[in-house]
Amino acid sequence: MATTELNAPLKLAFDCKLDPSDALFSAGCWSQRDHGSSWPAITVQEIPADKHRCSQSRGRRGDRLQSGAVTGSAQTVDVAMLPKDADTLRVRFALRVLGGVAIPSQCSDAGFRKRLSQAVAHYTREHGFAHLAYRYAHNIANGRFLWRNRIGAENIDVVVRQIFRSDIARQWHFDALALPLREFVAPPSMQGAVQELAEVIEQALCSEKYLLFEVVAYVRMREGQEVFPSQELVLKRHNNNEQKHKALYSVNGIAGIHRNKIDNALRTIDTWYPDGNELGPIAIEPYGLVSAGRESSQTYRKRDCYSLLETWVHCDQQPVIQGDHHYVMANLVRGGVLTLRE
Repeated sequence: MATTELNAPLKLAFDCKLDPSDALFSAGCWSQRDHGSSWPAITVQEIPADKHRCSQSRGRRGDRLQSGAVTGSAQTVDVAMLPKDADTLRVRFALRVLGGVAIPSQCSDAGFRKRLSQAVAHYTREHGFAHLAYRYAHNIANGRFLWRNRIGAENIDVVVRQIFRSDIARQWHFDALALPLREFVAPPSMQGAVQELAEVIEQALCSEKYLLFEVVAYVRMREGQEVFPSQELVLKRHNNNEQKHKALYSVNGIAGIHRNKIDNALRTIDTWYPDGNELGPIAIEPYGLVSAGRESSQTYRKRDCYSLLETWVHCDQQPVIQGDHHYVMANLVRGGVLTLRE
């Protein structure tokens, strides 16, 4: 189809349509989950490294001494743990789901903006957001947002409440451990509940309004077990012999998972890249980039979001590879700045 030539915009940005808060930790007993809102918060504690089972007692200097001796520098670590009389971790966060996926927060080219809106409208008419919404709902229900806290748990109960004018409009319960992490297929006992939650999320994405959810996970461990908030980047301290080996994220002293990690978990839905069905879902990113630590990462996608979006908008050609159209839309839901040209 012949189209009018468009210029890629210098500025193109989208608001995040799945907007979580930080997730804060509290602790109590599994049998008292109905009173979880009154459970005491879990605080981050600083202890000497030699008191922590996963740390060495002394940090070794990296410089070579003329004498050949190796000296140590005192280190401390942050830890967060269940109290001795509590066997359950409670993790709570709020989630806003916004509509208006076709509307960029910034777009420096009016023609591109119009064509983009047409492309999203075509996708919505043909597919809706049901496919994406189901995957987001599945990641809420399976407790992926718990990260390391999910490993080794005896039970995980995820409660999702739709909030309307400070009241609970609807509520769902999920046995998170019964839902897989590597595929988006719910067991028959929970298919209906996951589908219901997905339909509510889809309604919000298709509209220009928003919905608010409260998500609470109860993770049954054992008394006094260590729990795992987000870990902060530790910058080297100068002129100070004492260094912190591990720093944990907290809000006013309360241990928690950073909203960026919650967001990453919810958008871990991309199985449309090569070998995706074998390797499992990765987070939605413009290049399919997956971090493998602070110093290494790997790109899994050959067809990146930028090239797919430009072809779709400029040439009016929807991605032909199965799933790539969902991938592009999921990047718009993800939000952020898309740099189509330098």
